[in-house]
Amino acid sequence: MSSGSVSTFEDSLDRLEVGWTHTSPSELAAVLREVCTDPVVGVELSSETTPLPSWVNTNPTPAELRAANTGITGVGLAIADYGSVVVQSTPAGTEPVSLFGDRHVAVLHESDIVPGMPEAFEWFGEEFRTGHDSAIIATGPSATADMGALVTGAHGPKDVHVVILDE
Repeated sequence: MSSGSVSTFEDSLDRLEVGWTHTSPSELAAVLREVCTDPVVGVELSSETTPLPSWVNTNPTPAELRAANTGITGVGLAIADYGSVVVQSTPAGTEPVSLFGDRHVAVLHESDIVPGMPEAFEWFGEEFRTGHDSAIIATGPSATADMGALVTGAHGPKDVHVVILDE
């Protein structure tokens, strides 16, 4: 992963009108407090060094999931050229957490940003070979123009914010 990929990713997020923040793992809780609107649900991040704060509901009931304003998930991969994030499916239910709230906060490590689709396909190949064969590739907020004018939030979050953990 190069600094060029990070810069390209940031430019792609800007083009998509997706907010982003760089932070250290030790400052993650403070950044999340700034970018989240209560009630907040989340899925524990894969890194033990970056736990979610205690105010994030990591075991929501279906009613709490529907009522959430913000959903926090870890991201397995980010594709710089497109500003896309890859939310991996898990038995804990990552997908609903990333889709139900009005805001999705995606947390990723800087090293998880790849330049483009060739590198993403390599990553997907490895993941699929190890049994992780389901994921959502999300690019910006949910949007549709099926019924005329562009509407955000019709099939997912109206707003996305990416938190990049510096290494």
